[in-house]
Amino acid sequence: MNTYVTLENSPDNPAYFFLEEKKSKFIGRACHVESEEEARAFVAQVRKLEQGARHNVFAFTVCGGPVALLPVIERQSDDGEPQKTAGMPVLEVIRGAGVSDVVVVVTRYFGGTLLGTGGLVRAYTGAAQGALAEASLVRMLSCVDVQVVLPYSLYDTALYTLENSPAKILSTGFTDQVTLFFRMPEGTEGAVVDSLSDLMAGRGQLVVGDPHLAAL
Repeated sequence: MNTYVTLENSPDNPAYFFLEEKKSKFIGRACHVESEEEARAFVAQVRKLEQGARHNVFAFTVCGGPVALLPVIERQSDDGEPQKTAGMPVLEVIRGAGVSDVVVVVTRYFGGTLLGTGGLVRAYTGAAQGALAEASLVRMLSCVDVQVVLPYSLYDTALYTLENSPAKILSTGFTDQVTLFFRMPEGTEGAVVDSLSDLMAGRGQLVVGDPHLAAL
């Protein structure tokens, strides 16, 4: 089953971590993004917020979607720091954490003391690790959403079928009929769909959506 791990934190509510090294202040922020455009927009957002900072180093990985489920886009920037002392260490932290669709920005306010190559690598690594440690992780996998509309007389049996399966019921609507909207891992929906179709015997509607990435 295709699966990967990302962050629940949005660009409006990123994970946050503060680190001080020889009076230089490092602020790590991390969040979930779904495209390179979203990642770069978050970097711009942080730069606007931290206009007085000397550096806003970033790295991100963006997943290839439900087929590849691998980081097919990886970008990083030292943003004026010595080459390979900032952006690449942050990217290595993301890789090491096993997460994707993630952007990490580490802001530095210079404290007047040079840290040297090793010190910079340690500080940027530490700030990125701290931000990811503060983040909320979520497992994403390829899912299908199913909508079923059926008579009230079949509701209890349909509900029993779903409760004894890997289905996650997302919503239930009650009008002149009952509408059940549920999600299942791709590849597990066959038996449930067949059972519900047999139960309804033409007395309702059942629609299976296309596979997509979602938390379950």
